[in-house]
Amino acid sequence: MESRKPPPSALVDNHVVPGDVVLDLTEMTNQTIKLGAGLRQDCDTIQTTSAGRLRLSKPNKYWVESSQKRYIPSVEDTVLGVVVDTKPDNFLVDIKGPNLAFLPVLAFEGGTRRNIPKFEIGTLIYARVVKANSIMNPELSCMDATGKAAEFGQLKDGYMFDTSTGLSRIIFEWHRATKYGGKSLGETILMLPSGPY
Repeated sequence: MESRKPPPSALVDNHVVPGDVVLDLTEMTNQTIKLGAGLRQDCDTIQTTSAGRLRLSKPNKYWVESSQKRYIPSVEDTVLGVVVDTKPDNFLVDIKGPNLAFLPVLAFEGGTRRNIPKFEIGTLIYARVVKANSIMNPELSCMDATGKAAEFGQLKDGYMFDTSTGLSRIIFEWHRATKYGGKSLGETILMLPSGPY
């Protein structure tokens, strides 16, 4: 007798453990889904690879939210990084992941060979992950998906410190609640729930 698999939304916001089947792809015809951290496809099912809470972002992006010391980069994450080396074509950036990330010199709004940003070693960068997988270094960009700089780029003032991903998520949610709750803090907190800082 085959066990019934829960509908796609049944496990969202609930705790999951490695090996849990969270989605049955045979029941999801003509739908595109994006898998984030902690999930993998196994034939016609999506299974968890880490313990935590299953999260869903509209329209169909799923990931497992967990607290860990080491950050694992995922595409579309926003991260803080420190420039550790400069090359002719890119900057090597430490985002506290398993590998150094690289930031191409052309990954800036208006970036050309004649208009290359000058970053010294130790410069703090706010960027977006555009490529990430387990066998190569992640690639960063200082532009949003439309090619605009938005808030990305060099950060000049402030303090930076390491936290677990769980603590950064808690502080991020608190800051978002106070920012949009009508209270003013007088300063900006750049807290990244997906990153190490």
